[in-house]
Amino acid sequence: MKKKSNRIWWILGGVVVLLIVGLVVAKQTGLIGKPDMTEVDFATVKQTDITERVTASGRVQPQVEVKISPDVSGEIIGLYVNEGDPVKAGQLLVRIRPDNYESLLARARATVNQNRAQREQSKAAVAQSGARLIRARADFERNKKLYADKVISSADLETSEANYNVAKQEVESANANVRAAEFGIKSAEAGLRDATENLRKTTIYSPVNGTVSKLNVELGERVVGTSQMAGTEIMRIANLQNMEVRVNVNENDIVRVSLGDTADIDVDSYATSGRKFKGLVYEVANTANGLTGAAASALSADAVTEFEVKIKILNSSYEDLLNQKGKKGYPFKPGMTASVEVITDRKKGVLAVPIAAVTTRSVDEEKEEPQEQRSGTVIEKPANQAEKKAEIKEVVFVNVAGKAAQREVKTGISDFENIQITSGLKAGEQIISGPFIAVSKKLKEGELVTKRDPNKSRKKEDKDE
Repeated sequence: MKKKSNRIWWILGGVVVLLIVGLVVAKQTGLIGKPDMTEVDFATVKQTDITERVTASGRVQPQVEVKISPDVSGEIIGLYVNEGDPVKAGQLLVRIRPDNYESLLARARATVNQNRAQREQSKAAVAQSGARLIRARADFERNKKLYADKVISSADLETSEANYNVAKQEVESANANVRAAEFGIKSAEAGLRDATENLRKTTIYSPVNGTVSKLNVELGERVVGTSQMAGTEIMRIANLQNMEVRVNVNENDIVRVSLGDTADIDVDSYATSGRKFKGLVYEVANTANGLTGAAASALSADAVTEFEVKIKILNSSYEDLLNQKGKKGYPFKPGMTASVEVITDRKKGVLAVPIAAVTTRSVDEEKEEPQEQRSGTVIEKPANQAEKKAEIKEVVFVNVAGKAAQREVKTGISDFENIQITSGLKAGEQIISGPFIAVSKKLKEGELVTKRDPNKSRKKEDKDE
């Protein structure tokens, strides 16, 4: 019994010794008692080339596209083109039924002739009133002499004088009628020109060379003229050899876009072939989309503000496709979807780090906590103390002997991967570039860091999913 009891003690003693030895070994190897360390990704500050780009999407449109609408209303009795047909300036496109306008023209001509006849009658009346004036003047002069010789009475003299005055008024009235007839002729001739022009407008000719890009009417359809209201859009004629991409650029990016900037254009129709085209910014809107008149005041401050930018597709980038137009037509059609990358700046051999390595911190962030919390007691701010807007600075965390050192930096242009560092870092320094949540929020000055195991982090992400 005593031997059995000793054996148990020996076993327990051995176990305790093994535990003590294991703890010592674990302590020496760092398995226990090791301080907490944040697993991060490292990158090196290096010199590289950076191309700054502004991305946007839009649609392909012709640089020149003319909308054809009739000036007069009526029924289409002649439609001489189809959609996709090439046309030349002066080519007959549409004919509108002219019957009513021919009748109006005939009526206007008759009105002109009628006014001319009235003018001739007025001129004849002037001649007649002139002859009566001469006779009345002679009678009045003769009666004055007879009255002086006491041959006639004063009543006879007064009658002849009145007849003379009436004759003068008749001459003035006849001359006024002639002038009125002249104005009537001018008015009638204006109506005649208007009727002639309206009849001419029943035939519509192409104003430019191009291609019928859109046809909205059929033979026999009635259209409304622009002289009455907005009018019916009959067709569109576009020059499909000169195309552009119209994109909307956010207000934060528009300040970086300038006339003459080059662009890489990716048209969805050619995405499968991997074909990209070159472009040139030739027009930048000065006013945001929709900000006109009363609509500007109606938009809220939260509304997205965008500006239209027009980018010409350089013919040299698709010259081979233009040479094939006889078989397949023009390579671009109005309305195609496209995305562009406008190259706004290029710099070679500049100091740069990954974009994910640059974050922001508040200047007062470290000062607020100890001032407001002492021994677990919250110190309230005075009610009359004005809230100050926190000053934000750009920072990068540098790995200094296994510790994160916060470094304030100044940045320049950026691309999709790297951002230029103009001050605060030197080439060859090791900086912390990830993970995003650690760099952007968690890392603090002096925090211990270690390199993250990519396989371990990948397994964790798969597990989270």
